[in-house]
Amino acid sequence: MPLVVHFKRPAGWGPTVNIHFWDALPAEPPTTWPGVPMRAEANDWLIYTFATAQAASIVFNDGAGRQSGNQRRDSDGWFYTDSRWYAQNPERPVVPVVTATPAPRTYGSAREVTLGSSNRDDVIHFTADGSTPSTVSGRYETPIAVARTTTIRALAINSEGVAGAVASFAYTIDPSLDEVPPTIAASVAEGSYVEPISVVLTITDDRPAVTAAYFTTDGSEPTPASSVYVRGDASRGLAGPAITVDRPTRLKVLAVDAAGNEARADFGWNIGPIMPTGDFREETIYFLITTRFYDGDPSNNFFCRDRIKFNAAGQPEDPHWRGDFKGLIQRLDYIRDLGFTAIWITPPVENRSGLDYHGYHAYDWNRVDPRLESPDATYQDLINEAHRRGIKIIQDVVINHSCQYGIRGVVHIDHLPIKYYVPQGAQQGQQNNGPYQGTLGNYAWPNRDDIDNPVAPDWYRERHARDPEGVEPLVDPLTGATVPSPGYNPGRFFGVDAGTLDPNWYHQDGFIMGGDWESAWPLQQKHIAGDCIDLATERQNVKDYLIDAVNRYLDMGVDAIRLDTVKHVERGNLLEYVNAWKAHKPGVFVFGENLVKGYGWGDMGGGDNGPSPIRPWWYTRLGNDPRDPNSGGDSGFAVLDFGLFSSFRDNVSRGHYQGIAQAMSMDWIYGDPTTLITFLQNHDVGPDNDFRDRFRGEDWMAAAAYNVLWTVRGIPCLSYGEEIAFMRGAPQDVVGANDTLDSTGRAYFGDHITDERIGQTQAHPLYRHIKRLNQVRQAVPALQKGRTDHFSEWGSGMSFVRDWNNGESYAVVGLAIGSDQGANVGGIRNGRYVDAITGGVIDVGNGSISFGVRAGSAGIWVLNGPGKIGEDGEWLR
Repeated sequence: MPLVVHFKRPAGWGPTVNIHFWDALPAEPPTTWPGVPMRAEANDWLIYTFATAQAASIVFNDGAGRQSGNQRRDSDGWFYTDSRWYAQNPERPVVPVVTATPAPRTYGSAREVTLGSSNRDDVIHFTADGSTPSTVSGRYETPIAVARTTTIRALAINSEGVAGAVASFAYTIDPSLDEVPPTIAASVAEGSYVEPISVVLTITDDRPAVTAAYFTTDGSEPTPASSVYVRGDASRGLAGPAITVDRPTRLKVLAVDAAGNEARADFGWNIGPIMPTGDFREETIYFLITTRFYDGDPSNNFFCRDRIKFNAAGQPEDPHWRGDFKGLIQRLDYIRDLGFTAIWITPPVENRSGLDYHGYHAYDWNRVDPRLESPDATYQDLINEAHRRGIKIIQDVVINHSCQYGIRGVVHIDHLPIKYYVPQGAQQGQQNNGPYQGTLGNYAWPNRDDIDNPVAPDWYRERHARDPEGVEPLVDPLTGATVPSPGYNPGRFFGVDAGTLDPNWYHQDGFIMGGDWESAWPLQQKHIAGDCIDLATERQNVKDYLIDAVNRYLDMGVDAIRLDTVKHVERGNLLEYVNAWKAHKPGVFVFGENLVKGYGWGDMGGGDNGPSPIRPWWYTRLGNDPRDPNSGGDSGFAVLDFGLFSSFRDNVSRGHYQGIAQAMSMDWIYGDPTTLITFLQNHDVGPDNDFRDRFRGEDWMAAAAYNVLWTVRGIPCLSYGEEIAFMRGAPQDVVGANDTLDSTGRAYFGDHITDERIGQTQAHPLYRHIKRLNQVRQAVPALQKGRTDHFSEWGSGMSFVRDWNNGESYAVVGLAIGSDQGANVGGIRNGRYVDAITGGVIDVGNGSISFGVRAGSAGIWVLNGPGKIGEDGEWLR
């Protein structure tokens, strides 16, 4: 039978939706862009029936810039707004199943009960006297007040007239019931302290009965079997014994009153060195994906469900979670020797996803992921050990989205437990995917389930705690179907229905598609992907949760914050977070990633198809005119310099500097261009193959790029491994369907810095080149903080002046690429200039300087400079 496909028109698309197809089998003539119009069905669905083809490559589009990604289809299906294919219409109503919130049980006071059903338009009839409901019973429209013991019974009917089973919910109201949990307070605020402190905990309850408090200091959750801190009548406040804190301590407390009400608290104090905040422009940054850097503790290694690498014998190798804090601590001296003073690590908070090794799928912002820590190498230990070496820690933070499972203890996103998922054509218990044997549930947990969310429904938490093999039948509350069942809707395990998300925490506007990527509203209201669920960052409860969580890491000693996915949060909203962290820790440096492939000038530059309010410069300013950056001052928020980075594709990758002057010409639009974070490549993009691949040029070209980054305005950032051209030319992330991390720029680096090989790595010419650049920059404040003047670029070379604090530190820079160059710079200060590279001396009395620069090298002529800095290398000489 010919292929039939259906497509749900996304919000904001034009009235006509086309289907463009090619590579049809059996052969059918391909369409020319934008394809042929689809025929409208009901509820914004469209349909297209192929003439003969049973398979084809497809793109849906509206002919006006909005389109789906490339699709390949070989069976009839429905493509929905969550960017997933379904074997049947996902909007076709299922047999209704009624649910009630809060859960039916005994309460001490009146409650309002909210009823829900499987389909949004189900009609619910109910009774509150215990009788059986029917279509003539009261229709549910608003929450039901339950002020006394009551049984609510409910019947739901879907839009096709199909009725579900009658559901019964029994509520008992007992005014004598104690429902108020105790409170836990500490006498000393969390944070970092140089000297030991003494802490007293006070437990307070609302009734004069015995309350007990238990505690742990090993990171585990306390239970009534844990050590007792204090026990007694807490109605007037019950203080326990003083606890001496003389090392980094995480104290977790459980208080239980006589009625069984529980309260938990988690306190952290750091005793160790405190780094002064200082001016972050004085730093240089080494970026690393913690799990891919160096493995110090193999016992915490972990394989994700996706992209497992197998060796020739069929054994899994190269765990995704491989590097850890213990390994990073062991190689802090390596980074310090290279000359870096700040380390940017990927998000350390607990994650949940099928491929979460990089940390961008947060599940619990208040907990460090245990796959990164060891008993003798916690996150706090890493911060302290870095500070002892004079190295600052930059924590990567995501506020735009959570993982697809919600936030532990706060909000749950509806799914079925993964241990019940069975792929089409398979049987439960026959899974064989490396460490995932029997089921795809978390192999490292006894219960084989990924989600331990205490706010998940009772039925989920009950199954989470047992049936690790996933064989006991479970009824899907949404559809009434029973799992495990081969091929049962994968979306119920891994997908998200945006319209059913809790609006108190999430946006409900679907998933980004096609042209959405260049428009502010969908970027900031829709979900990036199925495992990046868009948080309602404008809501106060979301702000409170995220700001407070990050404040705790600042209290631990984190020195700076890098914000992910900046353009997905409206500027004013994002600055609420930034300013709150700055108020909590004055002087903290905050910068962010507003990814753009190109100069990213928005309304200020030609050829940019995105408006200024989603472009990097906008977030560094406070004005509201997208065509006038000077309509507002500096916002105090810095950004990664994607404009300069994007120019490298067309110049240093081809052995010249032409075009860098253009990238630098618009510096005035940024709030403070000296705070831009400059780079040649990072974990998402590289300068080659349309910004997909790591730098593939020769080492001398890379060295010439680093000469630019270390001498122009901004704070240089190196991505781990660049110092030896690690994974030269590889895609930064997986590309093919079967690619594994070892073939990408996210490959494991640790093999190059073992005790046996670290000397070889440190002898690499690029390593030595970057080390010397760091030495020079650290010795010349003008290269760190000075404004850039007198900029000139002529393809094979460039020259400019860096001036800090009106001549307090002053340098004239000349760079050469490909061949020896001469530089002539006028309009400069008079005096004695000393070249930091050669040690040469030039006395300037007429406001002009001329000097030669060898190919691949730099001339850094510093007014009253200290002389030659560092040792000559292959290029700097």
